Amino acid sequence: MKKYCSDLVVKSVERISNRFVLIKLTQGTPLPPIMPGQFVEVRVDGSPRTFLRRPISVHYVDRELNELWLLVAVVGEGTQWMSQLRFGDVLNVVYPLGNGFSLSVVPGQRCLLVGGGVGIAPLLELGKELSALGADVTFLLGGKNASDVSYVDIYKKYGRVLLTTEDGSVGEQGFVTQHSVLSQERFDSFSVCGPKPMMVAVARYAKEHDIPCEVSLENLMACGLGACLCCVEKTVEGNLCVCKEGPVFNINRLLWLS
Repeated sequence: MKKYCSDLVVKSVERISNRFVLIKLTQGTPLPPIMPGQFVEVRVDGSPRTFLRRPISVHYVDRELNELWLLVAVVGEGTQWMSQLRFGDVLNVVYPLGNGFSLSVVPGQRCLLVGGGVGIAPLLELGKELSALGADVTFLLGGKNASDVSYVDIYKKYGRVLLTTEDGSVGEQGFVTQHSVLSQERFDSFSVCGPKPMMVAVARYAKEHDIPCEVSLENLMACGLGACLCCVEKTVEGNLCVCKEGPVFNINRLLWLS
């Protein structure tokens, strides 16, 4: 898939919780093809101590409005600068990068999309595409508290939404891996993104129940092109760059459960 280095224009920046901002970008020409699970590398121009681009998951692509959405967790200087962008500002991005989630589904297939923290980001675009293909989509989203999962109404456009919070302020209390739906219902596939311990737990459950499972890894990435080797993951095929061979992997390719 062809990659682009483009100056995208900020249409809006919305703080949707204490931790997250939603940035909507556009350009004068139609956005290129983008697969769910791919990411962008953002150049941070306003932070003198941020030398490397920041990898951000593609959250949503609105073809009608020609918008690319990024859900950004504000955790450091680079993302803090991004959170302060304003309408009309320019953001330089390299995109679309990596390999996304599989879209080989049949109508009626029951797909569980599991996300924790900012790992919920790539699941919106995935849910949109799976729903368009006729899949029965369920989102299982988790956070520390209600603020972390306050931004869920748009997910409801594409499937059922189930929530967990560590403090029990909304949804079931606990982690996504403890949600009652896992013991009460059967799914045909899992797609997962979030903290590694959460993904490992879901992968183990999927393996035990013989359910196909893909995970989107969040290894540290700098170049996004497989050159710097800082995001290497050990797999059954040897050491692979997550930014180039992933970030989405079938769990059978990983060594997590061996």
